Amino acid sequence: MVERIPRFSHGELSGAAGTLAPPVRNANIAGTLVEAAAARPDADAVRTVRTRGRTRERTRGRARAARVSAITFAELDERSNALAGGLARRGLERGQRVCVFVRPGPDLVACAFALFKLGAVPVLIDPGMGRANVARCVERMAPRALIGVPAAHLLRRLYPRAFRTVELVFTAGVPTPGGGPTLARLASDGDRSPLLAGLEADAPAAILFTSGSTGPPKGVAYTHGMFQAQVRALRSCYGFEPGEVDAACFPLFALFSPALGMTCAFCELDPSHPARCDPERIVAAIEATGATSSFGSPAIWRRVVPWCAERGIVLDGLRRVLVAGAPIPPELIAAFHRILPAGADVHTPYGATESLPVSTISGHEILESAEFGLAHGLGTCVGRPAAGIDVRLIPLCDEPIAEWGDLREVPDGEPGEMCVSGPVVTREYAFDPAATAAAKIRDGKRFWHRMGDVGRRTADGRLWFLGRKAHRIETRAGLVLPVPGEVVLNGHVAVGRSALVGVGAHGDERAVFVVEPADPRAVRGDAARSALRTELLALAGTRAASAVASEVLFHTGFPVDVRHNAKIDREALKRWAEERLA
Repeated sequence: MVERIPRFSHGELSGAAGTLAPPVRNANIAGTLVEAAAARPDADAVRTVRTRGRTRERTRGRARAARVSAITFAELDERSNALAGGLARRGLERGQRVCVFVRPGPDLVACAFALFKLGAVPVLIDPGMGRANVARCVERMAPRALIGVPAAHLLRRLYPRAFRTVELVFTAGVPTPGGGPTLARLASDGDRSPLLAGLEADAPAAILFTSGSTGPPKGVAYTHGMFQAQVRALRSCYGFEPGEVDAACFPLFALFSPALGMTCAFCELDPSHPARCDPERIVAAIEATGATSSFGSPAIWRRVVPWCAERGIVLDGLRRVLVAGAPIPPELIAAFHRILPAGADVHTPYGATESLPVSTISGHEILESAEFGLAHGLGTCVGRPAAGIDVRLIPLCDEPIAEWGDLREVPDGEPGEMCVSGPVVTREYAFDPAATAAAKIRDGKRFWHRMGDVGRRTADGRLWFLGRKAHRIETRAGLVLPVPGEVVLNGHVAVGRSALVGVGAHGDERAVFVVEPADPRAVRGDAARSALRTELLALAGTRAASAVASEVLFHTGFPVDVRHNAKIDREALKRWAEERLA
C-alpha cells in the first residue's frame, strides 16, 4: 500500500539523541527524509564536489579550490517522490527487488529513498568484486528491475542468464541502447505527490552484499526496523546532529546522512579503489563543503594524513572521523590527531555488514590501550559494546549451531568466537539458507549473529580482536591467533604491515610472518633482508604472543579486499608463503 505522508513530530521517527527508542508506527526508513525535509527544507541534503584543473603538489597551505553543487532536503524529497511515482506507474510494486548500480551522488540517494518510499527492496552489490561475481549475485537475487549506469546494462547483455528475471530497466546517466528510460525521464513521468508506504518494522528494506573478502559474497537482508535502529545507534555512539556535513568516502554509509538530518558531501573518489584516491581531492572536498564528519577506509587515510602533515594542513572543521574496514594502526591515529583541531577525534566502529555498530572506540582510548594490549598479548582493542548490543563469546567451532540453549560461554580473558544480538543485527542472508545456518543462532524470539571473529573480553568490559576464526593457526603446540603477534611487528619502523599465516596442513601448521616493508628499499639485497629478518625475529621473541613464528618472509604488496582496500587477503598470502617455503 502507498499512502499520503502523515505528519511526524520531531524525533518520532528517528528517536531522541542518545536513546534506542522502540520502532514507530510506520517504520519506513524513508520517513526520516520526510522529517528532515519538513524541518529544514532549504538546507543542503547532498553536495557534490568537483576540483578544478589537474592535481598539483604543494609545499604548504590549503588544497586547491573546488566547485560544489547541491540539492536541498526539499528537492531530494521531491525528486525521490517523482522517481517513486514513475516506478509505480511502470508497474514496480512493494516487496519487489531492484538491483541498483548507480554512481555515488544525488542520483544514488534519490533512487534509494524512492525505492524505500515504495516499499521496494534495493539490492546493492559492490561492482569492485568483478563482473562474474556480480552476475552470480544478481542471479541469486532474481530482481524484477534494474536501475544502472550504462556499464550495468552492458553487463546485462554479457550475462543474460543472470538478469533473466529483470523486466523493468532504467538508466542512470546518458541514454543507452536497451537501457530503458533515463532517471530524468522517469522522474518527469512520475506523479510528484508525496508517497510513503506504510511498513512494519520487519518489512524487507534492502539487500546489501558483503565484499567477499573473507568468503563468497552474501546478500545481507535488512528490514526497515533494523535501519531505524542503526540510525538511533549511530546518533547515540557519535552524537551526529542535524545540520552537520559528512564527507562521504564510503557510499553505503552516505545513505545514513539524510536519515540523520546531515548533509552528505560526495568526494571525488572511485569507491572500487579507495587506496588509489587523490588525497588533495579528498582534502579539497572536506574544506569546500565545511565537513564536520567523515567515514572512510584506513586505505584512504593512509594517503590523506601524510599529505596533510607534509603541508602543515589542519582540517579545522572536522569534529570526528570514522575509520572502519580493517584495524587502524596506533601510529596512524597519532598522526591523524596532529591534523585535527582540538577536541576532534578518530573513532573506529567495530562491526560487519551483518551488524553495525557492535562496539566503538575513540582514537585516544586506542592510544592509551595500545601498550597495555601489547604487554599482555591482548590483540587490538575494539572498545565496549554499543547501547542495545549484547556480546557473548563461545568456544571456537566451525559447525552450525541451530539453537542457543545451554551453549557455554568462555570466561573473561579467554579467546572465543564473538556472537552479537540486538536491534541492528540482521537475521538472515537472502536466498542463502546454508550461510544463514552457519552464521545465525536462534535464541527464543531473538537471533545471535556469529561474527566469525575471535576475541576476548577483559574484566573492564572491553573487547579485544584477535583475528578471524578462519585465519586461526592450528599447530602441534596448540592454537595460534594472528593479531597479537602482528601488533608486535607492526610497531617496528621498517614494517608497513604484517600477517601471521599458517603453512602446512591443519593441525600441523607452522606459523610464519609475512611482512610488507614500509619502504621496499629496506629489503633490497640478501644482506638487507637477512638483517631485517633477524631483527624482527628478535623483536617477536620479546613477546610471548609473537614468539610462535620462526620465519619471516617479505612481500612488497599485500593483496587486499575490493571494498576497503585494507583487509589483508590472508588466504592468498598463505598460498604464497607455502610456495615460497616449498
